[in-house]
Amino acid sequence: MDFKNLTAIIDFAIDKEVEAAEFYVSVSQQESFSGKKEMFLEFAAEERKHQALLEDLKAGQVGPKLNDYKFKWITDIKRSDYVDDITYKPGMPYNDILLLAAKREERALALYNQMLTNADTDEARKVFKMLCQEEAKHKLALETMLDDYMAEMGD
Repeated sequence: MDFKNLTAIIDFAIDKEVEAAEFYVSVSQQESFSGKKEMFLEFAAEERKHQALLEDLKAGQVGPKLNDYKFKWITDIKRSDYVDDITYKPGMPYNDILLLAAKREERALALYNQMLTNADTDEARKVFKMLCQEEAKHKLALETMLDDYMAEMGD
């Protein structure tokens, strides 16, 4: 990726967050996993928060929103790291949906790590570092759900 300026980077990231939110909403509407629908809607809401944060960064209004953010190390259990890309198909098995979602979060994490490396202001670095942590938390949550589901299934 070759971006001309921070605004282009932020616009690209906003598009990715919108795409992620739409994915989670779509999955929640198309799948029949009773209690799981809310989980996917919660992920969509998180992606919308990321979108809003990026829009605030673009508008130069992000500072106070990140002052109280607590950075901490998020464990990576790497389940999705060993899986090829998966394409969503309505009706696909729940474990495949979890792998697909974790893989999407893995790619988002990689994107934000790259943006963090290339950020040229402290404010931008802080935003991208926070987004790295958030995507890492999503990835961990999805991979943990996958592990729990597979254990329930006897695998």
